[in-house]
Amino acid sequence: MCTSLLYRDLSGSVYAGRTMELPVELPYLATFLPKGTPFCSGVGAHAQVAFETRYAILGFSVPNGSVKDLKIVEAMNEAGLDFSLLAFADTHGPEDTLPAETAVLSAIDLGAWILGQFATVAEVKAALETQPVLIEPMAALGGTIPPFHYTVHDRSGASIVIEFFDGERHVFDNPVGVMTNSPRFDWHLTNLNNYTFLSNIDQTSATILGRQLVQPDSGIATTGLPASDTAVGRFIRAVYYANFTEKADGPDAAILELSHLMNKFDRPRGASRYASAKASALTSSAAQIMGKADEQKPETITEYTSWTSLTDLERRKIFVKPYSSLGYVSLDLDQLAEAGAARIVPLEHFSQAEGNATAMMLAH
Repeated sequence: MCTSLLYRDLSGSVYAGRTMELPVELPYLATFLPKGTPFCSGVGAHAQVAFETRYAILGFSVPNGSVKDLKIVEAMNEAGLDFSLLAFADTHGPEDTLPAETAVLSAIDLGAWILGQFATVAEVKAALETQPVLIEPMAALGGTIPPFHYTVHDRSGASIVIEFFDGERHVFDNPVGVMTNSPRFDWHLTNLNNYTFLSNIDQTSATILGRQLVQPDSGIATTGLPASDTAVGRFIRAVYYANFTEKADGPDAAILELSHLMNKFDRPRGASRYASAKASALTSSAAQIMGKADEQKPETITEYTSWTSLTDLERRKIFVKPYSSLGYVSLDLDQLAEAGAARIVPLEHFSQAEGNATAMMLAH
């Protein structure tokens, strides 16, 4: 579930695309938080990490029990820093051996902590060197450990991936700007070495054993791409399309081009199914959140793209398309920042909406 990537236009401006997949709908909230919003994060009996945001934030969150405790799943700040949370089944964080007086950040609050205080990937990397981060059970996931990893991009195209596995925290530089799900990120980079043959140039003819062969159609260059929607297959496809998709001239054209690129990762309901008994803790917890935990489970379930987002890091705009919509609506961080107050709107309110949805947020 989930594919995140970066795309660049002709001038080198950076745009971020991502999809969100689950077999159920979470109560996603379109969220604007102004500069100066207070946050507090803590783990167990440790001292808490408290701060006020230095930058306004726009994106999507999920309430952890209530809207007073929002967990950011996808957002950017006014400095053009972008954060994405994606599922990572291999999550295994460090053991808690820190003194009680040490201020510890909960990993699920990385989005608010990063976007609220930093403007670049370099700043985030430096801050992580000194800030202890631990994983703790999350109420919104039914008390289970949050199975996630996190990717951060900035306007320069710099990118990192933050993962917790083998009992340690890992921060990887991300030279390709792509992330999907398990296995761990450095494995995906190694696996890319198996695809040195990829090219977007169709080889439409060949002579084999004296016989002339001709491909009458176009598109054969993509034959070598993985066909499956597994995290491994999507990672390779995302690298391919992010690299070879035509570089658009200007931000409007770039967002349009990115929308077509992200269509390659749009999953309809029923395209693949798996046994509900193998559902992840994340899926089971999602059912609890939606009050469906006691319902009789079907034998199989299907993941689908709940929503797709396109982020213009330079103009500070986000475009989002819920599963129930044919097109995208836009949200403008600068316009919301001028109004000043926090705005929280259920994402479902944008179902079948068109055009600029900033006014819908301002009305709340």
